[in-house]
Amino acid sequence: MDSLVRAFESLFDRLPAVAWPPLALAFVLHLGRTAARSRAWRNVLAAAYPDEDVSWRSVFAAYAAGVGVNTLLPARGGDLLKLYLARRAIPGSTYPTLVASLSVETIFDSLVGSALLAWALAIGAFPGVDALSRLPSIDWLWVFHEPKLGAVIAGAALVLGFVLGIWAGRAGRSLWARLAQGVAILRRPHDYARGVVFWQAVDWTLRLVTVGLFLAAFGLPVTAENVGLVQVSQSLSTLLPLTPAGIGTEQALLVYVLQGEGSTGAILSFSVGMRAAIAAVNVVLAAAVLLIVLRTVRWRRALANAPDAPSNERP
Repeated sequence: MDSLVRAFESLFDRLPAVAWPPLALAFVLHLGRTAARSRAWRNVLAAAYPDEDVSWRSVFAAYAAGVGVNTLLPARGGDLLKLYLARRAIPGSTYPTLVASLSVETIFDSLVGSALLAWALAIGAFPGVDALSRLPSIDWLWVFHEPKLGAVIAGAALVLGFVLGIWAGRAGRSLWARLAQGVAILRRPHDYARGVVFWQAVDWTLRLVTVGLFLAAFGLPVTAENVGLVQVSQSLSTLLPLTPAGIGTEQALLVYVLQGEGSTGAILSFSVGMRAAIAAVNVVLAAAVLLIVLRTVRWRRALANAPDAPSNERP
């Protein structure tokens, strides 16, 4: 926490030196990323419900709202809101199908993310496992230092998996049919490549360019290697999202991988500034969407009062 406070102090000290034109362009490209991601998800849902008119505007609203809430809450709590809004927008849709549809985008993301991580490890940019435990602010390594607690968590996960397996078996073919419906686009490779992979490639391109613009805005060297290392650090920091947006972990990783590219204060101000700026855009966009769709920003109350909330879904 102390290091994070110092990072924010460094950010405020360096605000006068921030280059605002690349920062403004980064905001625009980030909105473009949201549009591209929501377009890919819309195409997945359209394939799952070919007889329904799946509106991209409605899917964009659901996606943007979910991303905004995930920015504020750990453990991806915004995904419930995302599913609820998508359920409202698509007549006859079910939560098992909607949940399965989200898995389609993980295929391309996993391939690209794994390739970037393999590259970063190959060039020796990241520390070994023994050094990771000594980095400050790594918020998900505590489980490795508490073996008893880790064993309890692992046991609870096994029990939960067993219970879910029994429930899924009893649910029968209806549940599996709905899950298969959510990934229907994978059975049409041409549609998948054109409607999902293409838009995800656009998203990744905008993502990397946005990182470069933030580096430029904070006066750090803009190189392909630095952009790639920042992206890998962001991905690793949200791998186990136990804190909102993986904050803390990302700052520690970036100080390590960008050492020599600038002072520690400059790197911390860049990291916190980029995270804060993106978070602000996500939250403002989510608030606007919720006001338009739900007429309120109290999304938890809307979920609790909804007769078709995710927890009430029946297979």
